[in-house]
Amino acid sequence: MCGICGLAGLEGASRFDEDLVRRMTDVLAHRGPDDAGVYLRSFRGPRGEGRIGLGHRRLSIIDLAGGHQPLANEDDSVWVVFNGEIYNFPELRQRLEASGHVFRTRCDTETLVHLYEDLGTQCVRELRGMFAFALWDSNTRTLLLARDRLGQKPLSYLREPDRILFASEIKSILQAPDVPRRLRLESLHDYLTYQYVPHPRTMFEGIMKLSPGHLLTWRDGEISIEEYWRPPFRRTRPKPPAEYVDEVRHLLTEATRMRLMSDVPLGAFLSGGIDSSIVVALMARQMSEPVKTFSIGFEEARYDELNYARQVAERYATDHHEFIVRPNAVEVIPELVWHYDEPFADSSAIPTYYVARETRRHVTVALTGDAGDEGFAGYPRYKAVMASRLFDMLPAFGRRFLAEDLWKWIPVSVESKTLRRRARRFFEAMCLSPQARYMRWCCIFDDARKLDLYSPEMRARFESLPSSRIFEAEYAQVPNLDFLARTLFVDYRRYLPDDLNTKVDVASMIHSLECRAPFLDHKVVEFAATVPSEFKLRRNVSKYLLKRAFGDLLPRDITRRGKMGFGVPIAEWFRGDLKNYIRDILLDPATLARGYFDPANVRHLVSEHTEGRFDHGYRLWALLMFELWHRRFLDAVPRP
Repeated sequence: MCGICGLAGLEGASRFDEDLVRRMTDVLAHRGPDDAGVYLRSFRGPRGEGRIGLGHRRLSIIDLAGGHQPLANEDDSVWVVFNGEIYNFPELRQRLEASGHVFRTRCDTETLVHLYEDLGTQCVRELRGMFAFALWDSNTRTLLLARDRLGQKPLSYLREPDRILFASEIKSILQAPDVPRRLRLESLHDYLTYQYVPHPRTMFEGIMKLSPGHLLTWRDGEISIEEYWRPPFRRTRPKPPAEYVDEVRHLLTEATRMRLMSDVPLGAFLSGGIDSSIVVALMARQMSEPVKTFSIGFEEARYDELNYARQVAERYATDHHEFIVRPNAVEVIPELVWHYDEPFADSSAIPTYYVARETRRHVTVALTGDAGDEGFAGYPRYKAVMASRLFDMLPAFGRRFLAEDLWKWIPVSVESKTLRRRARRFFEAMCLSPQARYMRWCCIFDDARKLDLYSPEMRARFESLPSSRIFEAEYAQVPNLDFLARTLFVDYRRYLPDDLNTKVDVASMIHSLECRAPFLDHKVVEFAATVPSEFKLRRNVSKYLLKRAFGDLLPRDITRRGKMGFGVPIAEWFRGDLKNYIRDILLDPATLARGYFDPANVRHLVSEHTEGRFDHGYRLWALLMFELWHRRFLDAVPRP
């Protein structure tokens, strides 16, 4: 795993030197502590002189002695910097050598330059793995940027009239002294709904994310962007259940085997949920030594899964390690703000940070169970989707009664995870369309709360721009499927890359740990996209297919338990150890004077939560992370 960066420009528009490329590279040192390299050349095109610079930081996983980047083809006409892993590179290398290509290293990166020589930009379709890379073709003066199909590896860029800057992290782009740092207000508006900034935008005006499954080409100041892959959800003729069972077992076994390729120590995150337990079981069946497993727990019992993880560890005799999280706000929150580059309000970044830190003390690579929920309907909200389908079949008067009257009789609950709170949340959204209903269940601030929060100026600007437009556009891509299938498609396109994959990538890379997810293998995803919904969520049983396919490999407690999620007790922390911290930050006069929010409503959220009258934990966390990001990236110059 690595960090990449660089820029290309026409000399008359922007001059840059090796010092700038090295500064951009050095700020990514945590992503690649083992090696660094820079490529810098001039070129001449129809619009005059130009320059190309590529930077690379390396975390050595395969071919530890070789594999220095930037890396070139045989005649040094094509150069690449690469972040990720190509799991099918042995097969690709064999094919390329048979056609006459000469390899200088044993690393997977070199496959890219030779594959590009044969296939051009279509080379990306041959790759099975996670990746972001930049490739420079000096013959055609073309810079190619590519991101993997599911957004496991990040890549941001700033395009100006005669230059482009790109990097694994935005802070690298900000090393160029003339890059403006301006807040994109529309991104703030969307962030408060989703808890992340949806691609392709960032929180910085002008800086963009390359969307998952996309290519960008730059040549002589002009760019084009092409989508090369998306989750292939479509209607298919149902197969006998046994065929789905055999296929998912084969594909996940293969995907796990491919991710065991490493020249450094390797282990696995083990949460005690079904997905990570399946991965550990498949690893144990294919490895000659005990799997190293790593689990994290909390002092608050309802957030702790160590007992379940321990059952899997004992069954497969793993080399098991457990850690208890005791939050240290002074230690972790500022570091998260710096490394995520944008406000990021998924509080499970905290335990992910800690488990990655402890895991890195033992191994360099860790397999995870990420994306099993999106592929096979594991989240509780998918059950709500199916239950609401029954509601929509009721006569109009029945729907009206449930949506407008019944939920008001359900007592209000202070805490967010109680059955009463979930029931109210379920029924109060019943009068909405299925798409808007799902948005309501997922959002941090719904439209009404968000408009109340805003200052008059912000309210006037955004009251007619619903953040639901992003989900609505995705739902419109697959109009002919059942609603659960459409919702899984949306989560693959949005929640998975922008939240889950971002969280894991950044939290692990802080500690120079590479994470690999078999459920994110695009062959597994393409299979999951064709499985009918009734084989994923069947008779109110989540992940029905996975439980049927892998039940013999798992303890019964694992297959029978409900979904807990990798949550943290934010609400309790904000009423306890972090109570003064949240007040000091959000009620600071400088914070309240920024002009984005109504100070009285911010004070109300803080007091209502800290005094125990209602649970605003996730909302306060979102506001906290935005304010700390603002201070770090807009009010101050980022550290090198």
